[in-house]
Amino acid sequence: MSIRRNTSYNLLGSAIPLAVSLVTIPLYIRLIGEARYGVLAIVWLLLGYFGLFDLGLGRATAQRIAAQRDATAAARAQTFWMALALNSGLGVVGGLLIWPIAYYFFGSAFTLEDALRHEVQAAVPWLILSVPLLTISGVLGGALQGRERFFALNLISVSGTILFQVLPLVAVSLWGADLGILIPTALFARLLTLLTLFERCRRHVFLGHTPTLVFKQAGQLLRFGGWVTVTSFVGPMMVILDRFVIGALSGAKAVTYYTVPFQLTQRSTVVSAALATALFPRLAAAVPEERSRLAEEGLRALVTVMVPLVTAGILLMEPFLAWWIAPTFAEQSTLVGQIILLGFWVNSFARIPYVQLQAGGRPDLVAKCHLGEVLPYFGLLYLGLDVFGLVGAALAFSLRAMLDFALLANLAGILYFSLRMLLMPALLLTVALGIATRTDPGGHDWYLLVTVHQLITLTWTWRQAPSPIKQLIRNQLVRVTG
Repeated sequence: MSIRRNTSYNLLGSAIPLAVSLVTIPLYIRLIGEARYGVLAIVWLLLGYFGLFDLGLGRATAQRIAAQRDATAAARAQTFWMALALNSGLGVVGGLLIWPIAYYFFGSAFTLEDALRHEVQAAVPWLILSVPLLTISGVLGGALQGRERFFALNLISVSGTILFQVLPLVAVSLWGADLGILIPTALFARLLTLLTLFERCRRHVFLGHTPTLVFKQAGQLLRFGGWVTVTSFVGPMMVILDRFVIGALSGAKAVTYYTVPFQLTQRSTVVSAALATALFPRLAAAVPEERSRLAEEGLRALVTVMVPLVTAGILLMEPFLAWWIAPTFAEQSTLVGQIILLGFWVNSFARIPYVQLQAGGRPDLVAKCHLGEVLPYFGLLYLGLDVFGLVGAALAFSLRAMLDFALLANLAGILYFSLRMLLMPALLLTVALGIATRTDPGGHDWYLLVTVHQLITLTWTWRQAPSPIKQLIRNQLVRVTG
């Protein structure tokens, strides 16, 4: 299957949940309140972080099965069963560990009203079950990625995300806003998704091969996954630490003012995530020269999409938040969201050298980069929060993203190419931020500057676009204009 088709499947698999979240997030805030939604956001972050008990086996499974493209079906099945057995046990351990940690954080460290604190404590036992669901799902998804079954994987992912977003809202309408109801309802949706993933793996990965544990494969998986685990531990810690600190110092409402624009702008990475995921199995099976060529082509394609997308996001952030949530909310969150969006723009390009290094069997280099970023990021975060509040936290995130990209691209051998490609886009983004911060949305000056800026951006982007993308756009225009 082609990388373009797989990227399209991955992109749709990310875009549809985005559309669903644009509808459901305001509903959650209105139905359960800002404080309860802030707590719920922290719960999902905590669960995502405890997904590190996967020990990188989801990625290791994808890399190993992709590299076994020409091996026997029995060999791939052995890899799958060994990874699944390991991750099941690790998930149980993680579930047992999350219980006391969640009780302590929500019982003592997090600023909550007493009634809301009781809700959280009643819901904490459900978190034990959630960690095994996360770790097992990682191996199942990794196995399907390794076999390049992206259509089936994304169909299941989209259906599961819709259930995960909608079922708790149904529960709220039936039984009221209570975290003791919301959380187990969401986990039930996750369970349905896991069962569907397992059925697809039965068909595409281990059909006709009974469970067989080959323990020598455990060492291979764990060595690769061990370095991925370092990345899985350090990377999310740096991403989510700001919200834990904000919650401890400023309360749940401040978490909402930061989390909503963060989650919104994070969706800008759907294109890079879709492309990187599609590239990973091809990179894993490629020789080094081919790997570099694929990475450079991926970066060029990303520039074509990301530059107009992110410049438009910066310019429209304030009017969109005012329409989507409320004008008062936009006042608190607009600049925060714009700065975070710049960080995610850089992070989109960092995904290419990230998967290039991991697919080439060097997850250790990625992990060492992230370890080296920890102390500088902590310093930036503390200084930013102390001086600029939520805006300072956003600045710390974006500066760390820039450092991460530079380190990974250098190690992957594509830094010079990347800097040449991104010089003009960086200038266009700087001008967009200046327009957004120095003009009032809706005014004559704003409309004029935005129009001129976007015309310049689209013209430059078209000239830089790879020929296949230009031809695809021309074909679509011919089809539409018929």
